[in-house]
Amino acid sequence: MELSKNQAALILGLSETGEINVDVAAADLDGLPGSICQAIELKLMQDEEFQAEIMDLVADHGSSV
Repeated sequence: MELSKNQAALILGLSETGEINVDVAAADLDGLPGSICQAIELKLMQDEEFQAEIMDLVADHGSSV
């Protein structure tokens, strides 16, 4: 995927041991889209309540995801 200068993306992966890893891709990590993705990445990796909320949403909508 190619991103334009005003886009950023969160890239979610699953390791062989079942751990989720998160990367941010952006042409400009210091721009607003890059900064927002980095903030989401930080919250996702450090906030256990947010992680649980995300996993609950995935479990609740598992058949539609």
